[in-house]
Amino acid sequence: MRAILLITLMSVACAVAFSATVYRWVDENGVVHYSDQPHENAEKVKVAPPQTYSAPRVQPQQASPSAPPPVANVYQSCTVVSPANDATFPNAYSVSTVVQVSPAPSNGDGVVLLLDGAPLPNFPRAGGAYTISPVDRGAHSLQALVEDSSGKVLCQSPSVTFNVTQPSLLNPANPNFKH
Repeated sequence: MRAILLITLMSVACAVAFSATVYRWVDENGVVHYSDQPHENAEKVKVAPPQTYSAPRVQPQQASPSAPPPVANVYQSCTVVSPANDATFPNAYSVSTVVQVSPAPSNGDGVVLLLDGAPLPNFPRAGGAYTISPVDRGAHSLQALVEDSSGKVLCQSPSVTFNVTQPSLLNPANPNFKH
């Protein structure tokens, strides 16, 4: 019952709002004012009814039977083959990696290799071998993705973690140490 009363009151309020009289006047400073209350030297303004638009009904289009929808490539696997998970590279300034995808990417699909979550530039879109250089010391993660031309991920490898150890620059045994 309250809902019906509320709807009725809202309908009446809308009708009153659209049929209200508007007054316009200019004050002594040249500022234009509008109000729903009359004012001396005010003139009535004719307010046009609100514009509305009704979209035409759209007829569903039937798919053409002669053109089958494009089929997305189905990848059986995408794997970071090298480095092995939990591998450690002592005194390394570069690390070689290999990514394999089965079947090979086609139709605009490509492989993206993520190092610590960021894509590596210049990684071959077909996958394969790549050397990450320079690589900072510490723990790093690698993950391979196969993406279509719109960036949708079609295949994702498990993450591989590897560690790089490098001597401190302050270590006297470091060849870059300046005495």
